[in-house]
Amino acid sequence: MNQRIRAREIRVIDDEGNQVGVMDPREALALAQEKNLDLVEISPTAQPPVCRILDYGKYLYELNKKMHEQRKHQKGQRLKEVKIRPRTDQHDYEFKRNHVIRFLEEGDKVKLVMIFRGREMAHVSLAKKKYDKLIEEVSEFGTPEKRPSMEGRAMIVILVPKPQPKKQKPARAKQTSSAPAD
Repeated sequence: MNQRIRAREIRVIDDEGNQVGVMDPREALALAQEKNLDLVEISPTAQPPVCRILDYGKYLYELNKKMHEQRKHQKGQRLKEVKIRPRTDQHDYEFKRNHVIRFLEEGDKVKLVMIFRGREMAHVSLAKKKYDKLIEEVSEFGTPEKRPSMEGRAMIVILVPKPQPKKQKPARAKQTSSAPAD
């Protein structure tokens, strides 16, 4: 910006977007100061570097506003964790399955953790069947990144949401009235 531009020649664009041409940086700086504006290097890698005459404060404000708008439209994918046990009752199992489905519909990844205590480690195959059943039940909403794996006393699998089709706004239903037709 301004005196910090070190190139021998620069391509200058004025405050209205018109190309002034290739000139010495001191001449361009004098043009910018005439209009009470700044000379800002826009494309330093171009040959010759491109500089623009503009209000630097306003430029930063617009750039910040644009970045904020981009961040607003992004949705980060979060990792939700659902813990179950090998001996989880049917009602609790269904309750947790519904949570998994809701998380996947919202576009979040789900980490299923089945924790084994004591002698439950001897019945890992039964727990694996329960896991497979749960994965099968939520298969229309998400798929596993990889097969269930043991990590210490826990069996873990991460489910990734399937891409959901964009929800279309429902068409307005025609108003039907019970009044007799004329």
